[in-house]
Amino acid sequence: MTHELIARYAVAVVFLNVLGASVGLPLPAMPTLITIGASIAVAAGGFSSTALHFMLLLGAAVLGGVIGDLVWFQGGKRYGERTLHTVCKLSLSRDTCVKKTERFFGRWGVRVLVVARFVPGLSLVAVPLCGAMAVKLLSFIVHDCLGVALWSLVGLAVGAVFASQIDVLFQHVAHLGWQAFGVIGVALASYVLYRYCRRILLAKALEKARISASELHALLARHPRPVVFDIRSPERRSLDPFVIPGAVLADERQLQDIVPRYGANRTLVIYCSCPNEISAAWMAKRLRLAGVKLALPLAGGIDAWRLAGFELDPMRTINDAVAGEDVRKLVAQ
Repeated sequence: MTHELIARYAVAVVFLNVLGASVGLPLPAMPTLITIGASIAVAAGGFSSTALHFMLLLGAAVLGGVIGDLVWFQGGKRYGERTLHTVCKLSLSRDTCVKKTERFFGRWGVRVLVVARFVPGLSLVAVPLCGAMAVKLLSFIVHDCLGVALWSLVGLAVGAVFASQIDVLFQHVAHLGWQAFGVIGVALASYVLYRYCRRILLAKALEKARISASELHALLARHPRPVVFDIRSPERRSLDPFVIPGAVLADERQLQDIVPRYGANRTLVIYCSCPNEISAAWMAKRLRLAGVKLALPLAGGIDAWRLAGFELDPMRTINDAVAGEDVRKLVAQ
């Protein structure tokens, strides 16, 4: 009876669930697809009936996913960085989601959408990033449809293949009744609480080892001046083509030449545009482990510097011009 009930409303459930997940609601889209795939396989009368149901479900998932993604795509196209900051707040992995997504996009361009939904947090940021990077609407829709279809098909297929095992699990859940939902609820709440506490502890740790925009401004007026590193990605620099005066463009993953070039006694300040300055803090920690006496992330990054009213220089000379050219080629696809 349970499988027949699920199969009856499956198309509407899949559409609403995928749509909600695409706009950022905490909905279990993949578990829903697996569950419905199993229910359809058990309740359907034959191969032709199962194939028809799967085609309808696949269409509903693609429609819901693309509609939801178009909301964030247009937001990224219109509001740029503000939209990226908003979607990062919706992610449990917001400390690293933007930076990782920018790297994926820098390598693959809009094609990253084909696999984005298989990587936690990637899809939520990749979609508005495509809008911010001026990806063509038709190209976005084509790649997004492929990505949602592939992701949905995998979920439905897994459910169909393991239909008998999932059916046994359903029977156990039905036998336990509300106790099963209580256990699942506690597990989910514990996971969210763990991620939240981890984020709070990280923020407190960063507060003890950061430099403010006003403190950096005062240091830049002294001699010797601190070395300021801009470790934003080429994609982010193209969206905000300004730097703190005298900043050196760098990549936090390439530290082998920094200490020999600038020495261990020079004050190094790193800024990025990621939540909680996580990339800058990570680079500062690595530099301190490499022997640098004073390496500090800039609290609030370049946004804090701008809000404080301090001067910014336009990026007349781009050290990563090749990377920028690659981005432009990928966007044009």
